[in-house]
Amino acid sequence: LAYTIQRKETLNFFLMGFPGLGAYYVWLSVPFLVMYSVAVVGNIIILCVVKLEESLHTPMFSFLCVLALIDLGLCTSTIPKMLQMFWLRANVISFQACFVQMFVIHFLSSLESSTLAVMAYDRYVAIYNPLRYTTILTNAYIIKIVAVLFVRGFILTGLIPVLASRLPFCSSTIISHCFCDHMAVVKLACTDITINSYYGLAVAFFIIGTDLFFIIFTYVMIMRAVLKLASKTARLKAFNTCGSHLFVILYFYTTMLFSFITYRFGQSVPAHVHVTFTVLYLLVPPMLNPVIYGVRTKEIREGFTFRVCLFTKVLLISSEQILKFIEFLMCMW
Repeated sequence: LAYTIQRKETLNFFLMGFPGLGAYYVWLSVPFLVMYSVAVVGNIIILCVVKLEESLHTPMFSFLCVLALIDLGLCTSTIPKMLQMFWLRANVISFQACFVQMFVIHFLSSLESSTLAVMAYDRYVAIYNPLRYTTILTNAYIIKIVAVLFVRGFILTGLIPVLASRLPFCSSTIISHCFCDHMAVVKLACTDITINSYYGLAVAFFIIGTDLFFIIFTYVMIMRAVLKLASKTARLKAFNTCGSHLFVILYFYTTMLFSFITYRFGQSVPAHVHVTFTVLYLLVPPMLNPVIYGVRTKEIREGFTFRVCLFTKVLLISSEQILKFIEFLMCMW
């Protein structure tokens, strides 16, 4: 036990990255850098627009801001380290940093799932009870919902890295992944990992199962309401909006489940394919969410356009003042 504790205090893991694709790291970094930049810029724009526009201080856009914050944390917890690996070959990560990263990824993934479920409920209330929408989803009620989901995710996912960190790591410290994924790390332990494997799977299926069931039920109810609309144009618009939302939701859950199941039952799946799918489920939703929930939303577009026009106007005025000041100095000279 003393040897294990001493080893953990100085232990470092080596992230293999994408097995078999080391020669293409420079090229691989380009799409990941572009997607990460789009995700960061897009989510920051949404946060700024909602903050600045008082008309957007509604439950729907409050949940959208929560989703944007989660997406920023989710992609930032992995992509910067991946880019370090691609450019600087910085594959080493300390024991403590590895398990912190593991917790952040699982915790934020659970919050993302829960937020998508709450946003579906928000749309359900807006369609079924539009007159009582603001009285049902008050600020106090929103804070309670977010707090409950936060505590649920913190407790359930928090035990994953705690249990994993207590395992003895005696031989290999090479992680066949580009970040500290739970199963990739615990497979390095020189002891039985059945409890870790089953607990991780149980948490995943409990959180995903309950959230996904709620989302499906909610969207079925929304579709029923949409079909009752008299206007064909309104129905097509609603179906188009719901379709894009469902695409992001299904992509997030499909890739997440693929990652969980492959580690346990998909030994025939090539390692680089599995790693790619896992990374994309952490990166693609944060990149698409600002587009699906932001750009395609009229209020966000109008708020962004107004702020850009206002900024441009201020910039032009400032430029004119600077030019006049320069002309004045030249005349004086």
